Amino acid sequence: MMQQYRSNSYLFGGNAPYVEEMYEAYLDNPGSVPENWRAYFDALQNVPAVDGSDNRDVAHAPVIESFAQRARANAFGNKASSTELAVARKQVHVQSLIAAYRNVGSRWADLDPLKRTERPKIPELEPAFYDLSESDMDISFSATNTYFSKAETMTLREIVQALRETYCGTIGAEIMHITDQVEKRWWQERLESVRAKPAFSPEKKKHILNRLTAAEGLERYLHTKYVGQKRFSLEGGESFIASMDEVVQSAGAQGVQEIVIGMAHRGRLNVLVNTLGKMPGDLFAEFEHKAPEDLPAGDVKYHQGFSSDVSTAGGPVHLSLAFNPSHLEIVNPVVEGSVKARMDRRGDAEGDQVLPVLVHGDAAFAGQGVVMETLALAQTRGYYTGGTLHIVINNQIGFTTSDPRDTRSTLYCSDVVKMIEAPVLHVNGDDPEAVVLATQLALEYRQQFNKDVVVDIVCFRKLGHNEQDTPALTQPLMYKSIAKHPGTRKLYGDKLVAQGVLAADGPDEMVKAFRAAMDEGRHTVDPVLTNFKSKYATDWSPYLGKKWTDSCDTALPVTEWKRLAEKVTTVPAGFKVHPLVEKVLADRAAMGRGEINVDWGMGEHMAFASLVASGYPVRLSGEDCGRGTFVHRHAVLHDQNREKFDEGIYIPLQNVGEGQAPFVVIDSILSEEAVLGFEYGYASADPQTLTIWEAQFGDFVNGAQVVIDQFIASGEVKWGRANGLTMMLPHGYEGQGPEHSSARLERFMQLAADNNMQVVQPTTASQIFHLLRRQQLRMFRKPLVIMTPKSLLRNKDATSPLNEFTKGEFKTVIAEQNPDIDAAKVKRVIACSGKVYYDLVKARGEKKDVAIIRVEQLYPFPHKAFAAEIKKYGAASDIVWCQDEPQNQGAWFFVQHYIHENMLDGQKLGYAGRPASASPAVGYAHLHQDQQKALLEQAFGKLKGFILTK
Repeated sequence: MMQQYRSNSYLFGGNAPYVEEMYEAYLDNPGSVPENWRAYFDALQNVPAVDGSDNRDVAHAPVIESFAQRARANAFGNKASSTELAVARKQVHVQSLIAAYRNVGSRWADLDPLKRTERPKIPELEPAFYDLSESDMDISFSATNTYFSKAETMTLREIVQALRETYCGTIGAEIMHITDQVEKRWWQERLESVRAKPAFSPEKKKHILNRLTAAEGLERYLHTKYVGQKRFSLEGGESFIASMDEVVQSAGAQGVQEIVIGMAHRGRLNVLVNTLGKMPGDLFAEFEHKAPEDLPAGDVKYHQGFSSDVSTAGGPVHLSLAFNPSHLEIVNPVVEGSVKARMDRRGDAEGDQVLPVLVHGDAAFAGQGVVMETLALAQTRGYYTGGTLHIVINNQIGFTTSDPRDTRSTLYCSDVVKMIEAPVLHVNGDDPEAVVLATQLALEYRQQFNKDVVVDIVCFRKLGHNEQDTPALTQPLMYKSIAKHPGTRKLYGDKLVAQGVLAADGPDEMVKAFRAAMDEGRHTVDPVLTNFKSKYATDWSPYLGKKWTDSCDTALPVTEWKRLAEKVTTVPAGFKVHPLVEKVLADRAAMGRGEINVDWGMGEHMAFASLVASGYPVRLSGEDCGRGTFVHRHAVLHDQNREKFDEGIYIPLQNVGEGQAPFVVIDSILSEEAVLGFEYGYASADPQTLTIWEAQFGDFVNGAQVVIDQFIASGEVKWGRANGLTMMLPHGYEGQGPEHSSARLERFMQLAADNNMQVVQPTTASQIFHLLRRQQLRMFRKPLVIMTPKSLLRNKDATSPLNEFTKGEFKTVIAEQNPDIDAAKVKRVIACSGKVYYDLVKARGEKKDVAIIRVEQLYPFPHKAFAAEIKKYGAASDIVWCQDEPQNQGAWFFVQHYIHENMLDGQKLGYAGRPASASPAVGYAHLHQDQQKALLEQAFGKLKGFILTK
């Protein structure tokens, strides 16, 4: 046994957590360890630290190795008697046992309500593994590094019993992966002091049963009244509603004033009625297809959001359930962004007043990448939301047909959260009191440490994936167990009757009372506040119900232009900018004075400066936003003489004037899906802020397509949710290959309908200036997709004179710019969008019979402006659409119908561009040049291929 112990135990093994426990206890309080160990630790303080410093603490590896060497030599306690030596050794063994329970006790916890498998054998949890026998069970050992008792010693029997109750009951805690010792000890104290068992009052127990009754009652009512209709039942996981009730009430008592909830469809209807207080009658109307149908598309009832205000011991709490499509975890970053906007509105830097709650399914939590991407945002500066409470409705099955062995490669569905060291409490759903206790502890941890935490409710799913499914087809064993299960409410009700908390008919009376409330369509949450209005609530009414308009006065008075230009080009005295940036600032100062034309970067800066000066916050995020991927922005300046990493930063746009609105620029983590979802969520909660996400290259947006499809493009027609998010997507064919050329313009054009978004491709500095200002100054909010350029950022032809900023507005169509071209003599009109315009102008040379017009706004298509340009050229026989992209991509398939609609009788429409391709662009430079030359020749040559006649 001792040989096995020496080769495998924590004492001589690689991780040695018992050494950590003993030594860390000594470092915290030398008097907390036995005297002989304290003397030894004192001596070890003289061991040099790894870094050569003279710190009191030392590297733990030498300490562990020293223990091993002395133990192997039987050298510990030279001055001690053999009895003392034996006791000391056994004390170490006891510490190893305690460490084992803290580390892996959750694997032996009683977590499965269905009890389908036997508990695994875990030798590390047996005293015999550490050479502790029955004869040692009544010996007293030091318990000063535990929280089971106020006594300094406990018998081994008492210690083992306390460990099993705490770490192997109906709560299985995973906390030892946390490296912060304060947090780890906090969890040990909270769990061990109560043996992971609650001591609720009779009234609290009745309330828990009431919530279980409501959860089960709603599902059974719907199952009876609306047979066969999909609702994604919560049956088998009713304790989740008790958990959500505790979240609301306990969070309110701890100062939380807003809770934003994201969850997929499992149990969503139950949350709507039994947590947020949606009137049951309104839900029934949706089942009966009587709900208002004032949206162009609408959505199914189990995707709907809702908001309400409820009363708690700490005051009113506003609850928001985010609208969510069927893509399950994709709502996670949207919720986080919404929370961040609410925090900013309140000035709540730590997130103490606003709480994000994300509800997961076990399979989705383990399987979907956006979970990891969102977790990676948790402690970053631009996306910090004060910690998220994660609740897993763990059905132990995932989808109906999946074999549990195939749902994940990790032991627990929650293992992904260990990447940010989030603690996890696994809890048996059949023990609702344990579920509520776990929720209390998780929320207390979040509020104290402002970090993520997980409550994994291990339960089951009584019905199939939906109510039309027959799960026994593929899961016969599991559903035999489920068929025998009486239900969590029944088990808990019987328990309370046995305890004398309720009379024998008490549980049934609760069922009858809830049924009566359902029949009458009354609230099941008490009390819901119907007239409460928070001063922090966002008023969207000024932006709703407005008709589309392209026009908006976005000109900036010349005096204000020059004032702001000076602000954004000035740095503090003694601040040393890089020589290249110094030249950029000098050039921009000249642009501000009107001495030279304004380039793209300055146009952007002046748009941002004018907005924040007028009280509109600006939030810009992406993977390289501070300087800009193409080093054109320089919004964040770095002192070249700085000596510390977190010093020597200056952001001119944060210093344009007293009382200005915030300007925030964030270099994000390398994520598209989570960051774009976050910014969509931010914009959904704050119409006042110009919220921008910029892709490093436009094609990177591919990684966030779900956010675009299911939120940005369709959120308004499905849910009536306006959103003013702006996306900047670098796009243009510069010979950089298939992955760095196209932002997939065609995908946005395909999604464009019902005036749901704006798709634009500006070509001058003044255009981006007016476009960004228009986005915020118009009194309605629509997503804006900007195909931003690359080469045009430094193309002098794309610069604009000062008067184009102090006058005018965004032009949806830009007319022919050559004054020498006589409209009456034009034989061909080339319409285009983006960078290719400059290529066309160069290729045209001295030709006077070809006019080139630019469509700057591709959707909504500017019919009036475009038709007005076409009418100028009555003698033209040909209209050609020219684009850089392959024929099956870009805007061609979508604009051809718009162009045809506005052509004059007898005119023919043709295409000039790259041939159709399976790839966005070629990867060889010479092929790119050949294609570019060919498309330009085609634009001016004879019409070929597809020709459409008016």
